[in-house]
Amino acid sequence: MAGTSIDPRSLGKVAVLMGGTSAEREVSLMSGTGVLAALKARGVDAHAFDPSERDLVELKRAGVARCFIALHGRLGEGGSVQGALELLRIPYTGSGVMASAIAMDKVMTKRVWIAEGLPTPRYRWLARDEQTRETVVGVPDELGLPLIVKPPREGSSIGVTKVAGYSQMQDAVKLAAQYDPEVLCEEFIDGLEVTCPVLGQGASAEALPVIRIEAPEGAYDYQNKYFTDVVRYHCPSGLSADAEAEIQRLTLAAYRTLGCRGWGRADLMVRASDGRPFLLEMNTSPGMTGHSLVPISAKAAGISYEELCVRIVADAGLDA
Repeated sequence: MAGTSIDPRSLGKVAVLMGGTSAEREVSLMSGTGVLAALKARGVDAHAFDPSERDLVELKRAGVARCFIALHGRLGEGGSVQGALELLRIPYTGSGVMASAIAMDKVMTKRVWIAEGLPTPRYRWLARDEQTRETVVGVPDELGLPLIVKPPREGSSIGVTKVAGYSQMQDAVKLAAQYDPEVLCEEFIDGLEVTCPVLGQGASAEALPVIRIEAPEGAYDYQNKYFTDVVRYHCPSGLSADAEAEIQRLTLAAYRTLGCRGWGRADLMVRASDGRPFLLEMNTSPGMTGHSLVPISAKAAGISYEELCVRIVADAGLDA
């Protein structure tokens, strides 16, 4: 995992895409600001670009050679921006159109993983016309309690509820539906929350060290993720070497199965009863804020924040 020397001049003019219009705009601005400063510190000709304020066509007119996508959420992480950059023929960081679109949709991600035999919590998908009171209150009978209710195409724990009883189901579904017309209800895995980043593509992709997340009363929510210091991140994870290796193996399988490239981060739960890991989701444009997980893991692997940013943007590409 040792770094290689990259000439910043070879990267050309780099646009750091940040902000956007998704529910994660605030986090994206924090990520993008950090990435921009890191690239500039390494001598890269980097510039901020907010797609909510400027048309992407301006990238071509400005002579941008490649883009670092620091956008989070549907309108930036879900394949649409990637598709526009494909048409403009401007290489970009992270996964291509199809992998980005699938990974943004947690239900589609689960379907692919299940088809490939990869472990993920049991779930019930509620389409818009299935969110009747009768159907909603019956979900715990299928998945047990507690369970998780969330919008399938949002990140950063936005709209997520841990449901402890039948009486909470309706409000939880209503909250999730504010962010996505469809709702994902998921089996709750009682155990350790972990995350594992990946750098690279295909057979050469490498898993970085696993991070174990310790949040107060398990509340690893939007506020605690980005705006408090109460969450503890353990890297080294404190897990056994075999357990860590299995999480890394599973993460790489999940990453390759979705067709991801460049970089990404899998979130998993390790069941307390038997130590078995379960895949929750794959992030194809992970956070790069002061509280973010990929930089923490990279540092443990001997990769500085600045080097990480340069390596990611140097690996920018196109689908075809």
